[in-house]
Amino acid sequence: MRFYCIGDEDTVRGFRLAGVEGCVPVSAPEALKALHEAAARSELGIVLLTQSVAARIRNQVDTFRMERDRPLLVEIPDPNGPLPGRKTLRMLAHSAVGIRVDKATGA
Repeated sequence: MRFYCIGDEDTVRGFRLAGVEGCVPVSAPEALKALHEAAARSELGIVLLTQSVAARIRNQVDTFRMERDRPLLVEIPDPNGPLPGRKTLRMLAHSAVGIRVDKATGA
């Protein structure tokens, strides 16, 4: 199972450093095209979407999630942090796993 990232330039570049392919759409139609192209690739199991990109194509993202089980769409905050009203990555991990993840304290 492979990952794919659709987001802003900094996020996609960071994931590329970890070996994850991605693209940087500059418009809603480009974001939707990237999502459909990623979904057509059978080797991709998880598509990471920054919240700002997902917000531009919200209806299509929601429809995609309801109609398909693969690839899994995961919304992540972009470098500016989570959008207002959205959970942080730490909050998402806590609600998904039930374990609180705090910052490491150096003692």
